[in-house]
Amino acid sequence: MAAGAPHGRVGMIDAPAPEAVPLSERTLGVHARRLRVPTYDRAALTPAVVHFSVGGFHRAHQLVYLDDLAEQGVSDWGVIGVGLHSPAMRDALRPQDHLYTVVERSSAGEQARVIGSMVDYHFAPDSPETVLALLTDERTRLVTMTVTGNAYRIDALSGEFAPDEAVLADLADPHHPRSLFGYIVEALDLRRRAGQRPFTVLSCDNMQQNGEAARAAVVGFAQLRDEVLARWIADNVAFPGSMVDRITPSTSEQDRDDIARRFGVADAWPVITERFSQWVMEDSFCNDRPPLERVGVQFVTDVGDHELMKTRLLNAGHSALGHLGQLAGLTRVDEVMADPVLGRYVTRLMAEEIAPLLPPPAGVDLAGYQRSLLQRFADPSIGDRLDRLCRRGSSKVPLYLLPTLRTALATGRPSRLLTLAVAGWCRYLQGTDLAGNELVVADERAAELQELARAGGTDPRPLLEVRSVFGDLGDDPAFVDAVALALRRLERDGVRATLAAAVDYAAGVRHDAVTPAPAGRAVDHGRRARSAALSSVPVATVAAVGDRLLPA
Repeated sequence: MAAGAPHGRVGMIDAPAPEAVPLSERTLGVHARRLRVPTYDRAALTPAVVHFSVGGFHRAHQLVYLDDLAEQGVSDWGVIGVGLHSPAMRDALRPQDHLYTVVERSSAGEQARVIGSMVDYHFAPDSPETVLALLTDERTRLVTMTVTGNAYRIDALSGEFAPDEAVLADLADPHHPRSLFGYIVEALDLRRRAGQRPFTVLSCDNMQQNGEAARAAVVGFAQLRDEVLARWIADNVAFPGSMVDRITPSTSEQDRDDIARRFGVADAWPVITERFSQWVMEDSFCNDRPPLERVGVQFVTDVGDHELMKTRLLNAGHSALGHLGQLAGLTRVDEVMADPVLGRYVTRLMAEEIAPLLPPPAGVDLAGYQRSLLQRFADPSIGDRLDRLCRRGSSKVPLYLLPTLRTALATGRPSRLLTLAVAGWCRYLQGTDLAGNELVVADERAAELQELARAGGTDPRPLLEVRSVFGDLGDDPAFVDAVALALRRLERDGVRATLAAAVDYAAGVRHDAVTPAPAGRAVDHGRRARSAALSSVPVATVAAVGDRLLPA
């Protein structure tokens, strides 16, 4: 639940319900006896937000904040969800009047609540014209998205928008869009021609500079279609950056059955999450905004340092422990943290090789932030699976791990533990753990990368030559040799012995202290490249902001 949310906790309920009752508007009174339900009039919510790609994270995070806001009597920010690729969410939520259950788990127990801030949902291929009508409705003031980093089609080297087949199809027939940015650009053009104010485009994706990525994608798409339209969008549409954080494992059938038994609610697709929740957002909107500061959201001038801290510690830590943990035969994050060797490796990776290169956001204790992450990782009540963390590695590793590694190599800083994380991913891509058990590699580039990983074995050069993933790292002989050595040691000695030796070696090497860059002055060559590519597009002013980390 959001820090600062207005409601008290619902305690753990031990007695199972005699029979689970299907969730719907009609049955809320029944469910109110066992868990928290909306007390506001959902019919009075103004549908002002359209959200693309309603998954578990959106339902555990943004919709919870907006539900908290509605409970405070703010009825101006109801949400309509839109799916682009699968009707599964439509089929699950429609019979439930778009209500669903969020269960927050921690070592102290669990609490459940029903979320009512989503008032409708549409699967775009069913009726594209309906989605366009929603986007051009004057009540729609905010369009949000959680579509993963790959969907933005931003070239990692140039920072420019790189159209794929779906985009090219939309450019050939722009009035009948099928892609995310096709819908957004067509709707903005219709609003422009009608003399309407544009909506704000807010990325809630877990990536650094997500606001700039959204700007680059929307403006880049528009430039391929109409330069005048692109200029209007660049001049009039706001693309605030945001940092979002809440660990949200995938919901299993067992979870669904446990919720039905424990809370008496038959929910086709409930959400499991942790107690902690954080949302930091740039206060840059072009058509009003929800007063989310009332429910714990931090509004700042520039979110860059918050993004950098979160993606390079939490997300990079997840990538490292995910791949190495699976190679060691483990299945859950808390199992990794309970392992003396792997837990120590993750702790030292953060403290010694990542954190010293970060500019701490003003008012945030970076050491305290790391401690909170390690505690969250270690909580067995969440049961977060390593295979979830390993999905889309070809997107996550370049976004979360490699930027710190590049900086470390360029400045002569320690990188042995970061290099092991890269080697762990390379070995993971072979599709088996170190005992020979099969691993399912869930990645849109799996076929290509697995073939290269298997062909190379303990020679990483075939993989490191994939410049769209590794950039020019494969041109550094010392780095290539270091990855090769790590791969050989993993095969020969196993995960634990290899990590133990690396951590012990790192502990014996002294380095000069790093003077952190000032807040708001993060070293990020990718950001600089994107800014250069979009030199004609207004960019938010970088400033140091005195904000604090929200408590769990």
